[in-house]
Amino acid sequence: MSRMLTSILMIGSIGYFVFRYRYRLINVLLGSSWMRRIAVGSIMSLPGVKRKMMQSVLGGGPSEW
Repeated sequence: MSRMLTSILMIGSIGYFVFRYRYRLINVLLGSSWMRRIAVGSIMSLPGVKRKMMQSVLGGGPSEW
């Protein structure tokens, strides 16, 4: 029982610190060029995001965001 309680407490603590320092963590992760390239490539592989981004950049009509 105490092992399960300790696990729940540790997961909760880690989750709290990740949430609290989420922007710092994102800045650290995206600070390296290869991680930034992977993140942008994975987001741009989503069809809806890519279409909206291209419309916004190339001026393909009014944006519906």
